[in-house]
Amino acid sequence: MTGRNHPHPSRAVVVGGGLAGVTSALRLAGAGVDVTLLEGRPRLGGLAFSFRRGDLSVDNGQHVYLRCCTFYRWFLDRIEGSHLAPLQDRLDVPVLDVGRPTGPRLGRLRRTALPVPLHLAGGLAAYPHLSLAEKAGVARAALALGRLDPADPALDGIDFATWLRRQGQSQRTIEALWDLVGVATLNATAPNASMALAAKVFKTGLLSEPGAADIGWAAVPLGDLHDTLARKALESAGVRIRLRTRAASLTRTEDGRWAVGTDGERIEADTVVLAVPQGDAHRLLPEGALDDPGRLLDLADAPILNVHVVYDRKVLRRPFFAALGSPVQWVFDRTASSGLQGGGQYLAVSQSAAGDEIDLPVAELRKRYLPELERLLPAARGAGIRDFFVTRERTATFAPAPGVGRLRPGTHTRAPGLHLAGAWTATGWPATMEGAVRSGFTAAQAALQALGRPHEHPLQEAA
Repeated sequence: MTGRNHPHPSRAVVVGGGLAGVTSALRLAGAGVDVTLLEGRPRLGGLAFSFRRGDLSVDNGQHVYLRCCTFYRWFLDRIEGSHLAPLQDRLDVPVLDVGRPTGPRLGRLRRTALPVPLHLAGGLAAYPHLSLAEKAGVARAALALGRLDPADPALDGIDFATWLRRQGQSQRTIEALWDLVGVATLNATAPNASMALAAKVFKTGLLSEPGAADIGWAAVPLGDLHDTLARKALESAGVRIRLRTRAASLTRTEDGRWAVGTDGERIEADTVVLAVPQGDAHRLLPEGALDDPGRLLDLADAPILNVHVVYDRKVLRRPFFAALGSPVQWVFDRTASSGLQGGGQYLAVSQSAAGDEIDLPVAELRKRYLPELERLLPAARGAGIRDFFVTRERTATFAPAPGVGRLRPGTHTRAPGLHLAGAWTATGWPATMEGAVRSGFTAAQAALQALGRPHEHPLQEAA
């Protein structure tokens, strides 16, 4: 049904105010559609948000993006927030190994401005955490990776570790390089990660163009971006935002449109985008909308744990680092972005693939992580602890296990005018902010096509 042959302007309801839903709403409104956005929480941003703890503004978890995340970068531009989440000029990751018998050693993963793959050659040669033979093996594996097609269904049937072992990669190489990057981007260790998704991450991030893996992160609380600025952009585009409003039902009207039922009203629309977690989508989908809706429930979740420590003095002089030989994975300095006053330093320890720890008591996590931070950061050994707390996202991402590709639905359903969005849909990417925004783009484009309002965008060519 199009806006041209119907007595009212095309109307859309977007269910879900995470990055996927906000993107869909912005794209639909930009094409002249009348859009209502429903979000059950009192804020936008989905699982990339911030909250207040006393005088601190705390992100629920450390989120980063890469220069190759072109759709998330569009999102930042669209909400006028790019300057608040700057990218590194050039990839530079400090990696501290404290598991060496001869004592801690700092190395760096860096790139140069040389063409791919030479841009990484110098950094790999100088990386002290691998032997010469292991470095040569990495180069051979990278060349093999470059020949893969991440969309090949056969790759989704094997795990990343199996493929790496076939390429002659040692356990040390997997820990000191492949998992160092893979755990943070895939939220799974190599044995538990689909080779298709691993190939997507490494081929896009390391082998597409020299600056692809340069890292960016928010210099302000995530809520300033994904809630405050996103809300401003939506309102400027004419989107009606209904917070604290959950969709309870989704039904067809007598004239073939859609009716979204909430606790207090019934909203009719020509098209609906479901941009909610897979379990909620399963609950709301009308019968027959998917051939096998049960696969949504087979799409398991994977947790991420963040440990937050506020010291009474500065203990880290870098914005972030990664660790080897320690349970600690990545540590970020969040002092400035949190608004910490009165001196001291606020560090966030980001722990992906945290299934073994996600339910541990705070006291046990404190006992585990404070000594580890002292082992990594000598300056922390005499420092006082002003605050220690934990944030847990039990459903942070979908589990990227082998075979996950067949569980991820596309944006189209068998119900005309009903589309799916979310990082868990078939974006070709793991569950990242980039994947969420891409899914929102795809859903909006499909909805506009069905409404007879195709609205091309330069980034769509890169999808």
